[in-house]
Amino acid sequence: MKRKLFALLGAGTLAVSLAACGDDSGGGGGTEGGSGESWILGTTDTVTAMDPAGSYDLGSSTLDYSVYQTLVTVPAGSNDIVGDAAEECTYDDPQTLTCTLKEGLKFSNGNELTSSDVKYSFERSIAIQDPNGAAIYLLGSITDTDKKGVVTLNEGAIETPDDTTVIFHLDQPDTTFQYVLTYPGAGAIVDEETFPAEEKLADEEVVGSGPYKLSQYKAGEQAVLELNEEYTGDKTGGAAQIFIQYFSEASALKLAVENGEVDVAWRSLSPTDITDLEGNDELTVATGEGAEIRYWVWRADSGVGKDVAVRQAAAQVFDREAIAQNAYDGTVDPLYSIVPPGYAGQKDSFQETYGDPDPAAAEQILKDAGVKTPVPLTVGWTPTHYGPNAEDEANEVERQLEESGLFDVTLKSAEWEQYQTVYKEGAYDLWMLGWFPDYPDADTYLSPFMVDGGFFQNGYSNPEANELVDAEQGTSDQAEREEAIGQLQDLAATDVPFIPSWVGKNIAIYGEGMEGIEDTLDPSFIFRFWMVTKNG
Repeated sequence: MKRKLFALLGAGTLAVSLAACGDDSGGGGGTEGGSGESWILGTTDTVTAMDPAGSYDLGSSTLDYSVYQTLVTVPAGSNDIVGDAAEECTYDDPQTLTCTLKEGLKFSNGNELTSSDVKYSFERSIAIQDPNGAAIYLLGSITDTDKKGVVTLNEGAIETPDDTTVIFHLDQPDTTFQYVLTYPGAGAIVDEETFPAEEKLADEEVVGSGPYKLSQYKAGEQAVLELNEEYTGDKTGGAAQIFIQYFSEASALKLAVENGEVDVAWRSLSPTDITDLEGNDELTVATGEGAEIRYWVWRADSGVGKDVAVRQAAAQVFDREAIAQNAYDGTVDPLYSIVPPGYAGQKDSFQETYGDPDPAAAEQILKDAGVKTPVPLTVGWTPTHYGPNAEDEANEVERQLEESGLFDVTLKSAEWEQYQTVYKEGAYDLWMLGWFPDYPDADTYLSPFMVDGGFFQNGYSNPEANELVDAEQGTSDQAEREEAIGQLQDLAATDVPFIPSWVGKNIAIYGEGMEGIEDTLDPSFIFRFWMVTKNG
């Protein structure tokens, strides 16, 4: 989730042209479109909503990327933005982005896709205001939020002078707006003749213009994708039909891939299961670079976490190596910044600031601040949403904090639906959360976390953070952006509104005959169904 933007920046010159379409290749993994065998993907992910107006989660977006088009997209293994429904999008000036649609676009029901559909898609997502949707969080440069939290589209923010031209008028310079358009929760294009203006469409009735259409859907059980015969883009799928089977338990998913009941298991098996499957000669464990992160958030405006010395002392004893080994069998890597390695401007600010875990240094921080020890600390976690090892991580964090002699920890847990509510209400001093990137830029890890309490509403506020986010979003000078991004990470290590924990890999297990799996396992965590085939 994400930001509403703040102070205006001085205008600078910005001319970013997006590459023309045709670069997001890899359709069908070399197989003629639709000629490959049908195949089954198994997952423990859940789908919140198939209507993009109500989705901001990985389970939903995994299907959305195949069912819907966005104006622009990001190819596998790349940070470049290329055309999807648009031939190109170009910044005319720092606050004006013009997109030109490809000719002859149609939805899977045969209806034409025009600029009017694009404008309608943004208008309805914002009007619906679904708290589980991404639009009200990601489209801050074309919306305004009143004191009651109601988000409205800025007057004249989207202009459609003809059927193939869409012009976005941003309320401040924002070089990351082009990235936001790649995320279907914010930028998916829907058919204005099918989707109601003021409410979500039922999951099984959704229609898109992507390479596949949703032909069947039963929540929590199965989704069926079939080739969209109206699709004319470059992401033509190799299989005529793909089944997605949903599992409530990782152990059941492991058994299914072992027995050949699913062809691919993608998210999320336990580290123990993955290690076990690596010894199965009939299966391949494919590992791609990951950008999934886990972190711990402080309640910064009340309770013991209101004192920055308490937050800094906990950061001083936080042992990420031990968490990675003891809770995850070494299948994840320690994370020393909220921005994982690989993004331009990333730096390990927490390691630079605190070095190795040091209880004596932590004690000195508390002593200098006049904080009595042990500090009582209520720590929250959720049992199911983050998989079976979340409990191990919570126990490891409790052990580290208590063994320092500086904290007296009380662990509390709640299932995900309740957890999302109670952590915002102040149930915990420190609580566990996870994050997947919305787009391939460091901003996706900074603006949603650092601006006025972040999406997790932890009460942290620092005008310097807001100014630095505006600075990195408002310039096209890469050196200037990286400087601001680095300063934001340093500020996070000083103020400690959260403590980064680990970064995970993108792992899939598949059986014989499957091709193209490795090609889609990149940090974006987009499973590109059109790139995967089954032959023989």
